[in-house]
Amino acid sequence: MTTLGGALTLLLLCLGDDEATSRRDVIENLRNRKDLALRPETLNKPETFARRVQDQDYLKKFREGYHGWRFKLGNLATGAGFAIGPEYHADRLMHGRVKARFSVQGATSLSWKTETHWEAPRFANNWLGWDFLAAYRDYNRIDYYGPGPDSTKGGRSNYRLEDTSWETQLVLRRLPRSRLGGVVGYSWFNVGPGKRDGVISTDQAFGPALAPGINRQTNFLTYGLFYQFDYRDNPAGPKSGGNYVLQQTWYRDNVYGAFGFRRLDLDLQQYIAMFNGTHRFALRAKTVLTDTDGLEVVPFYLQPILGGSDDLRGFRPYRFRDRNMLVLNGEYRWEVFSGLDGALFVDGGKVFPRRGFLNLNDLEGAYGFGLRFNAKNTTFLRLDVGFSHEGWQIWFKFNDPFLPRRFGATRQQPIY
Repeated sequence: MTTLGGALTLLLLCLGDDEATSRRDVIENLRNRKDLALRPETLNKPETFARRVQDQDYLKKFREGYHGWRFKLGNLATGAGFAIGPEYHADRLMHGRVKARFSVQGATSLSWKTETHWEAPRFANNWLGWDFLAAYRDYNRIDYYGPGPDSTKGGRSNYRLEDTSWETQLVLRRLPRSRLGGVVGYSWFNVGPGKRDGVISTDQAFGPALAPGINRQTNFLTYGLFYQFDYRDNPAGPKSGGNYVLQQTWYRDNVYGAFGFRRLDLDLQQYIAMFNGTHRFALRAKTVLTDTDGLEVVPFYLQPILGGSDDLRGFRPYRFRDRNMLVLNGEYRWEVFSGLDGALFVDGGKVFPRRGFLNLNDLEGAYGFGLRFNAKNTTFLRLDVGFSHEGWQIWFKFNDPFLPRRFGATRQQPIY
C-alpha cells in the first residue's frame, strides 16, 4: 500500500523542478510551524505539587525520619488540638524479626500521650504474629452531652480522661485472606474535671445516673477474640474488594464488680471500582453492641460514641453516646488528578440503650464533600466538610475515614 510519504515523493517527481521546489518549501514550512506550535503538557500548581510529592518520596522520607527518629502527627483525641511529637522506631531488631517504637506527643490543649509498641509480625514459620502495646494518656477536655439519642447540643460538658494500659495479642496469619487472633490486657482509669474554657465540667452537670462511673473509676482486665477477612486490592488505599472485621471483648471490673461488660464490634467495608479505578464507591456499616450481667453498667467513658471526623461528619465530636451504636457511611470518590481525589459522602447513624433497637429507624443524618491527598495510593491528608441539622463541621485529618483501627480491647476504646 502506498504510504503518505511515498505519495508525496511521487507527486514531487511528477512536477517540474520549480514547482517541486516550491512544494517542498511549503511542506517544510508547515512542518516547522507544527514543531514550533508543540508545547509540553502543562500542569496546574496543585497537580505539580502532588506530582512532586510522589516523585521525590517526600512522605516516605518524612515517615522514615533520620536514624530512627521522626515526627509523629495527629493520633490524639479529637478536639485536643494539633498534636505532634518525636517517635523513635527500630525495625531491624533480632535480624529484622522484631520491630519497636517509642513516642511522646503533646497537643495545643496540653493533652498528651506516650506509648511503646513491640511487634514480631511473622514467626513460627510465618504462622503467627505477636505484638505488645503499652500507653499512658492524659486528655484534659473530652466532651459529654449526656446519654442517648435525645441529648441536646446545649447540654455540652467536658471531662478529663487519664488512663494507663497494656495489651498483648497473638494472631494466626496463614489463613486465606484472613486473620484470627486473641488479645489480653489491663487498664487503669481516672476521670476528673475538664479544662475546656467556657464549658461546664461533666461532674457538675451529670450525676452517676446519667454518667455512670463519673463518681468512681475502676480497673479492667480485658480479653477477647477477633477475626478479619480482607480481600481489598490495596489495604492502604483500596479501590475494590472488601474488609470484614468481627471482634468480641470482655471487660472485667477488678475493683467494684459494678462496671463489667461485654462488647461486640462489627465493621463491614466494601469498595466498588469503576472506570479503571478512577471512580469508586466506598461503603461501610459498623455497629458496637454492649451487654452486662445483673446490675452492672457500662461506664460512660467507655460507651460507644457517634459524631466526628470518621462517622457522622456533620456533628460535633462525641456528640452522641450510649451503650450501643450503629453507623452507615457511603462515599463516591473520583480522581481529580494524580495525587488528589474528590469525595461526596452521606452518613447515617444512631446510639441506643438496648440491642433491640438495632434497626434503621430514627437515624441521624449528615452529608458533605471532601478532598483526599494521597501518595503511593495512601491518603496522607484529608479535608472533609460535613453538614447536618445542627450545623456544619470542617475536618483536617491524617488518615482515611474508613481506616480500620488496630485490633484489641484497649485499641477499641471510644477515645483514641
